[in-house]
Amino acid sequence: MEHDLRLRAAARAVYDSVYPIEELAPVGFDEAEKFGTIHYRRAVQAAQACFSVRADPGEQLPLI
Repeated sequence: MEHDLRLRAAARAVYDSVYPIEELAPVGFDEAEKFGTIHYRRAVQAAQACFSVRADPGEQLPLI
């Protein structure tokens, strides 16, 4: 998700908050991103949902 640093940062914040320990997610954020794990995809979806609520009128958010 190198093309959108805001979305990546938001996804990392969600991931680290929801999966703070290894028992909840098998790998850290960087590895999860690299392999596109379900944990990572769900964190991205949550971040996108937050941005869609906070988007300025007319702002288009990237689809992943």
